[in-house]
Amino acid sequence: MNITRIGLDLAKTVFQIHGVDEHETVVLRRQLRRRQMLVFFAKLPPCLIGMEACASSHYWARELVKHGHTVKLIAPQFVKPYVKSQKNDANDAEAICEAVSRASMRFVAIKTIEQQDIQAVHRVRSELVKQRTAKVNQIRGLLGEQGSPDEVKRNPG
Repeated sequence: MNITRIGLDLAKTVFQIHGVDEHETVVLRRQLRRRQMLVFFAKLPPCLIGMEACASSHYWARELVKHGHTVKLIAPQFVKPYVKSQKNDANDAEAICEAVSRASMRFVAIKTIEQQDIQAVHRVRSELVKQRTAKVNQIRGLLGEQGSPDEVKRNPG
């Protein structure tokens, strides 16, 4: 079994793998549980692995690169045209495998842990700013029900 390219559909607990050889013959269709992933790919000779860019894809990409594999992340909207029939994990893995082989495909850069940490800080801060603005507007609205701001200051109660 000489696998040259794999499409990997990531999920919460069960991942679907679709692999082809140099002749584009399907040589691998398999499900793996989370705990089986690194053991399986550590035994596999280095190959090209395609994954949709999602929440855990950067982690898995970094781990698979450590085992010598070449990993390419693809935005989900670029994989969708390659899905042949109904949407399920096996068909998604096959579509990812096909999409990663395209020369004109645009890929997402794999983020380092530091880049993901900075992105998380920015997202949390942005959410806090939204919540603060919403709370100020809520208080302003409640005070407005009591009358104009000048009126509330003159007659506090």
